[in-house]
Amino acid sequence: MALLTYRLLLIFLLPVVLLAAILRSLSQPAYRQRLHERLGIVPSKFRPGGIVIHGASVGEVLALKPFINQCLVEFPNTPITVTTFTPTGSEQVQKIFGDRVQHCYLPLDVWPCTTMFLAKLKPKALVVMETELWPNLVAQAYKRNTKLLLINGRISDKSVASYQKFSALIKPCLAKFDQVFAQSEVNKERLIALGARQARCHNIGNLKYDISEGSDTKVKYQTLSPMFSPARPVWLLASSHEGDEQLILDAYRQVREAHSELLLVIVPRHPERFDKVAQLLAQQGFSYQRRSDAQPILPETQVWLMDSLGELLAAYQLANIVTIGGTFSTIGGHNPLEPALYQKPTIVGSDMANFAEVHQQLVEQNGIITLAHQDNKQQLAQQLSLEVSQLLANNTQAQTLGRNAYQVVKANQGCSERTLAALKAELS
Repeated sequence: MALLTYRLLLIFLLPVVLLAAILRSLSQPAYRQRLHERLGIVPSKFRPGGIVIHGASVGEVLALKPFINQCLVEFPNTPITVTTFTPTGSEQVQKIFGDRVQHCYLPLDVWPCTTMFLAKLKPKALVVMETELWPNLVAQAYKRNTKLLLINGRISDKSVASYQKFSALIKPCLAKFDQVFAQSEVNKERLIALGARQARCHNIGNLKYDISEGSDTKVKYQTLSPMFSPARPVWLLASSHEGDEQLILDAYRQVREAHSELLLVIVPRHPERFDKVAQLLAQQGFSYQRRSDAQPILPETQVWLMDSLGELLAAYQLANIVTIGGTFSTIGGHNPLEPALYQKPTIVGSDMANFAEVHQQLVEQNGIITLAHQDNKQQLAQQLSLEVSQLLANNTQAQTLGRNAYQVVKANQGCSERTLAALKAELS
């Protein structure tokens, strides 16, 4: 009954959802492109009978990269379709995999849309990542005898209560999965409590540890590197959100009193904020350049705004110190394993809820600096500036911090291989 009510409600709300997408496209034109795919109309050239792998956006696509590459090797004659929700995720799929995979948006979880999607692709397996629980899509795929795998499963502290409110939908949805792979023991217990079958739910580690440098990242590094001066230390703010830039700029002013040569690199999380961040820099009198200008960084430039997509991994290599955005409010943070891959000393705020277990491991191994929670932004900026100044002054401490973080990455790799083995077993 709950599923029927959900289906009818979403059909009724479909015009509203489409209108919202169109309105969003006024600021982000990509959201009105390929709108037919969101309605379940898959490109006619796509081959059916393969494996569908879904990662919502950029972070999920990057985490899935090793697993997808292994699937392409293991199933050379099977069409692999990679789906996303966001345009930035779509762009990453196209950049990383090109025509080696079929790619489209995952349709809205509306009965006619998912019906057309599944009828066209006829997947043998549907693999979804983390918390992509779409009751209608899962129910329809289950009726078609499609193998269902939830991988890298994660339920945050904040979202447990929300899922419990909709247990009439979530519980039968989770119970339909043939395999549920949690990224930690805590997440495993949460998934079982929400409805995953205990015998089919396992903790096999976190896909995001299987990060590695690909040839595409090396090419991007070779493009970026000549723009930088080796003589200038670099402080990189990664995946910044509203409010992060102001905090870092306040701290940067303080750090520059003793380290005037320090270059600040800001990489906003969302491309629609590029111009807004540029306006902030101009308003506050900073000398800045934009990555999109494709010019070498001038000696007098204080801030370099990376208004580009897909170059963050390459940029990490050029940094001396990294600060991860989304950790100073209630966003939950972003992946600290990426700078760890390049042994970069990393500073984060107090909110790392999205990577709680990863963060805890880094803390235990002295592989990250976590700032204490501060309601007073001036005090937080001062605390941040002190940590950055200390790392700039103490190269041994910075190297030890980065090396410890790298060891955490290496010690936890292998989830992609375990996930692939399970998929092979389900399809055999």
